[in-house]
Amino acid sequence: MFIPTSSNPLCIIGTLYLYVLIARAILSWFPLSSGSVWVSISRGLQVITEPVLRPFRRLIPNAGMFDVSFLLAFIAILLINELILCRL
Repeated sequence: MFIPTSSNPLCIIGTLYLYVLIARAILSWFPLSSGSVWVSISRGLQVITEPVLRPFRRLIPNAGMFDVSFLLAFIAILLINELILCRL
């Protein structure tokens, strides 16, 4: 899917961050029982991704139960990664 086209470390980090966002989105679809290892993983993903998602959430309100800000943040990071970071 997203394979870094460059050996540039910034490109690789940007691509890994996209995978972290995907993992967070997938984990948000499932109920997690307390004490599960998945709860710790989910919290770790939130700590890593929330600083980037928070500004988008302030600007874009939720559309019902859908978080449109997450999609726009993902697209923005994808474009920055592919058009800038991977071309350095």
